Amino acid sequence: MTEVSYGVWDGIVYDNRDGAGPIRTNHPFPMLTNFETFDEHNRIRAFFGDRGFFIFDPSVSLIDALWRQMDEAADQACGKCTPCRMGTVLLRDALGALRRGTRSQLGLDDIEMLADQMTATSMCGLGQTCARALLAALRSFREVIEAEIARGPQPEQHGLAYMTAPCIEACPSRINVPRYIDYIRDGKPAHSLGVILQKYPMAATCGRVCVRFCEMACRRKFVDEAVGIKTLKRYVADQQSGPNALAFGRELISQPRGADMRVAVVGAGPAGVSCAYHLLLHGYHVDILEAMDEPGGMAAIGIPAYRLPKHVLHSETAIITELGGRFLFGRALGRDFSIDDLFARGYRAVFLAIGCQQGIRLGVPGEDPGLPGYKSGIGFLLEVHDHVAGLRNVALEGEVIVVGGGNVAMDCARSALRMGADKVHVVYRRTREDMPADSEEVEAAIAEGIVFHFLTSPVRIVAEDGQIAGIEVTDMRRTAPDGHGRRGVEPLGGTERIMPCTTLIAAIGQQVRKGCLTPDDGIKFDRWNCVAVDPVDLATSRPGVFAGGDCASGPSTLIHAMSNGLKASRSIDDWIRFGRVMFQPRTRMRQLLNDNRMLADDAVEVPVKPQYRVHHPELDPSVRRQMFEEVEQTISPEQAYREAKRCMRCYRTYSVITERAIANGA
Repeated sequence: MTEVSYGVWDGIVYDNRDGAGPIRTNHPFPMLTNFETFDEHNRIRAFFGDRGFFIFDPSVSLIDALWRQMDEAADQACGKCTPCRMGTVLLRDALGALRRGTRSQLGLDDIEMLADQMTATSMCGLGQTCARALLAALRSFREVIEAEIARGPQPEQHGLAYMTAPCIEACPSRINVPRYIDYIRDGKPAHSLGVILQKYPMAATCGRVCVRFCEMACRRKFVDEAVGIKTLKRYVADQQSGPNALAFGRELISQPRGADMRVAVVGAGPAGVSCAYHLLLHGYHVDILEAMDEPGGMAAIGIPAYRLPKHVLHSETAIITELGGRFLFGRALGRDFSIDDLFARGYRAVFLAIGCQQGIRLGVPGEDPGLPGYKSGIGFLLEVHDHVAGLRNVALEGEVIVVGGGNVAMDCARSALRMGADKVHVVYRRTREDMPADSEEVEAAIAEGIVFHFLTSPVRIVAEDGQIAGIEVTDMRRTAPDGHGRRGVEPLGGTERIMPCTTLIAAIGQQVRKGCLTPDDGIKFDRWNCVAVDPVDLATSRPGVFAGGDCASGPSTLIHAMSNGLKASRSIDDWIRFGRVMFQPRTRMRQLLNDNRMLADDAVEVPVKPQYRVHHPELDPSVRRQMFEEVEQTISPEQAYREAKRCMRCYRTYSVITERAIANGA
């Protein structure tokens, strides 16, 4: 276990320099996880953050470490308020003078007063928190700083500084959310979109269907409501469309690689498109092999047009061809080619993004996928896609029952209504609070008149005259919490009943389509029947083959898939150039923060005037339930500016001091 020599965290002072335990407090020392080394054989000597600091090696120069923390803050300050703009620079320069062993214009009392004023009066999270470690050191360990001043110039130390925010850490793609909101506030939507495009190409798509992990972490919710981050993302993406669309071309590639530097991406869904996008920008020649006749994967066939118009998706996937990549449609893994074939054709690496496009059965008596009226969730959404595209005519009548509680189930239910169903029911075995579906999708379904049956589970499928006639269901009740506080459900005897229907849609999950990978491919699966990957670099059991998205994680979100695409592109680049995946310092820093819950779940430090968020305009439920036109509309520039002003810029700075220089990633 990592032992703290001295430090302050959340106002608690720890001092073990005499080896006698926490002599300044009765609190036990914190249990820090995975804090021994930063990279291989490189010991962590100190850690600094917004809640204080820990010194593990008492020989660490406290002045140098505090200067590094303030140097990062000064470099990242936005300059919009005087306390932070001037305070960070003055503190950095004063600590820099002490670090060099020269006379500072500010004494320690002046430094403490300035740090206190900046913390109390800055207008954003960066200025409010960046000097907390400095104040803690001055108030609890001033004798250490005074002794270092007396010794003169401080020794050069190694380390890394990292700036982040709760919304950034919550986003699987780690988009710098406050930065792209700042650009909206500055009237520069193109710059804002540029921040997003650093992480993935499908900004307008994500701005429509993202499940908003960032908003769940937004600290504005402690005042009134979370900032409408997804709504703002859609705004900037839609501003750069049509005649204002950003242009993509090979001229954006700074280091084009030779014709032999080829990578095969299998699957044109969000993970595959994201991986191809980043590899193309790195100069590689990329082919995307797709079993369908269009790009988008589950985003194309699994997300109905009322949520994601197809022209929006197609305009963003077209970025691949604009950058020089190729889509090879109608090419299915396991049918038209194998992994061996790809390497034989000269591809240096392969990324598998084949998704989960086979439905999971309910597993109850009477279930027969061939029975008229029985549909899997993904199968039904494919029918909807073809209907809207004009490829075939599909119509429903009578009552429809959808079994499931995820986003696919919500899409099936809302689509069934638009396909002509008289009434649509959703059957879910747990409570509404337990539903994995996006809460906004559930609310939209309720507004459109869909009937929900919670704590209800199917026990048998009823057929008459060779077709679906209904399902037998039973009520469920919640069990007592287990040792982890989780509550299960169990059937409530005597509550069985028949729910009649003409169509039953089983939307309880998907899996990797059987037959696309064979034992000869050398790709192992995990116990959930997903492609087994190393969580750090997404490498599979076969060298040179990487996998991501739903096929590696099971059905997940679009933002997770695109995050996997980015991660895989970095791993593939390393694999081709160095034969191994390189160490990523920023990834390691995020691991420290997440493993030890370093990000405080706190409220704002200064009063903020309540101002409720801007909500996007929507079509009236009585109108939209009859058609597939997009339900949500883009907000106006005035609304975007107002919403952007609600962001509190909850930046935090963190830094580590290490024994030697940190290995640089590729």
